[in-house]
This record gives sequence, structure tokens and C-alpha cells, in this order.
Amino acid sequence: MSNSRQANHLKWMHTVLVTAGIYNLIWGSWVVLKPLALFEWLNMTPPVYPQIWQCVGMIVGVYGLGYLIAAGDPIRHWPIVFVGLLGKILGPIGFVSAATQQNLPWSWGWIIVFNDLVWWLPFAAILYQTARISSNTSRSVAGLRQRLSFEEAIHNVRSHRGATLARLSEEKPTLVVFLRHAGCTFCREAVDDIARQRIQIESLGVQLAIIHMSEPMQATRMTLKTRLDDVHRFSDPYCALYEAFGLERGSLKQLFGFHVFWRGLMAGFVKGHGIGTLEGDGFRMPGVFLLDHGRIISSYRAVTAADRPNYIDLASHPDAEGVCTVPLQGVAS
Repeated sequence: MSNSRQANHLKWMHTVLVTAGIYNLIWGSWVVLKPLALFEWLNMTPPVYPQIWQCVGMIVGVYGLGYLIAAGDPIRHWPIVFVGLLGKILGPIGFVSAATQQNLPWSWGWIIVFNDLVWWLPFAAILYQTARISSNTSRSVAGLRQRLSFEEAIHNVRSHRGATLARLSEEKPTLVVFLRHAGCTFCREAVDDIARQRIQIESLGVQLAIIHMSEPMQATRMTLKTRLDDVHRFSDPYCALYEAFGLERGSLKQLFGFHVFWRGLMAGFVKGHGIGTLEGDGFRMPGVFLLDHGRIISSYRAVTAADRPNYIDLASHPDAEGVCTVPLQGVAS
């Protein structure tokens, strides 16, 4: 994300939180100063102990102060937004439960609409953008220091066994597989696919290289399970190689669309690949490139996080240069 785009995101997040803070302070002050006004307006029996209702107003006002504090730095103070959104989700649930039991009139729902429901989307958007910005390791101080051109990437970055991509591709064509973060279901599925297609790939005179975002030891544990521990692995936590090969960060639809969600359920729970903790940039998209003498002769850039390429087809079609979509064929389920 460019600095200008990030600045625009921070601007609208600031506006939302300032608006929420002022709204809460006004609403909370009104309840504290005139605790019976709302009940009179809705023709409800006033509470026996209005002081309890005033306490609710006080809590809402305190949240308002929290939102104003968070507005100064939404990225840093995202937990305040998260707690606020959690309350705005649980509140309506409690209201529906009380209304269905006739403990509250349905007309109380207007309070829920303005105090809770209208804030769901902007608060969720703030948390999404916060996660997107804060997880972008390539834009961290260390990541910016490691930014590389394509030539620098293939000649300077070394695998856990000391080889560069340039050297590997001089020895023989090299299928370079960029994984998503190791906790991702689709990353685990990809590693399993590579392991099962490895013999056929290597029978074509092509060797494998794996690019990942985890620490080397974590990757070793992952590849040992699939007997890929002898494959050259490149640890790239700051996504310097991903950027050099033009693999961008995915959009909301590419990462969390219905197709991705459904495929995640199938791969994670039905097929048993599971899901783990986030390791690296969870928004970075995967890809596959066939390198020969330092030149890309076949490439695949995922359209969604759930894409499942056929590595054998990519290894055997050196004329498929550019962005291509290769359907999965001949891979056991």
C-alpha cells in the first residue's frame, strides 16, 4: 500500500472514530443528566433505580473517550475498536433475547440501530484495514531496507542450503513456488500437493525451490512432514522475493470471498489440512514461476488465495509465459 493510500485510510478511520466518540459522549451525557427521558419517549415504565441506567450512560460516555483516543492512532489503538465492535455485536443479541421474552419492547430496537448496528461496518472496516496495514512486513523498516530488484533477488538471496535462485536455474530449470503464510490452510494444501507431484515434476528435468515467510526452523518442521526437507527453501519474512517477482497483496474478495471461504472449509476440515497461527503477511498472494538460466519462462499468479495450481503442467509448459491459470488435473484428492 502506498503512503498516500495509507494516509487516506488513516484519515477516514480518524473521522469515524471522532464521530463515534462525540456521539457516545452526547448520548451518554443525555442518559446521565436525564435518565428517564428515553423511557418517557418510548412510553415505557421507568426503572425503579434510574441510577443503574445512569451507569449505562456513564459507560457509553467512557467508550466515547476511548474512541477519541483511538482516533489519534487507529492502528496502534485497534483493541479499543475491537472491544467497541464486540459490545455493538453482543448488545443486539441481548436485545433480541430480551424482546422475544417480552422483557423489552421491540421499539427499543431504534436505540440498537443507532447505538450499535450502524457502527458494525465502519468498525469492521477499521479493523480490516488495521490488520492489512500492520501485517505488511514489506513496508516495515526492515522490509524497506531489503527491497530488491528481480536481478538482485535471484542473485543475492540464498536458500537454507546456500544456493541462489540464479545458480539453481543455471543447473536446471527450477520451479519456484511462493507459498502463503504457513498457518494458512491453502499453504498446507500446497505443500502436500507439491510433495505428491514432486516425482513427476523432477522426471521432467525440473527441480523445486520453495519461498516462504516463516523462520527457517518453522519451515523445516513443515517440510519434514511431507519429505520436502531436501528441497531448497528461501525464508523471506519481509517478502522481498515476493515483491521482486511481482506478487502483490490480495483484495478483500481475493482473500475472504465466498469461494475462498468454502474452499477453506473443504481443505481445512474435510481434507484435514487444518489451520494454524499467522506467520508472515497474511495478505500476500502466492504464485509459481519456472526459472531457466535466470529467466522466467512460465508463471502463475493466483487470482484468489484458494487457487490450486497444477505444478506438473507449469513445469512442462515453458512457453506459457506471463500470467496464466492452470486447472488442477491428475492430483489425488
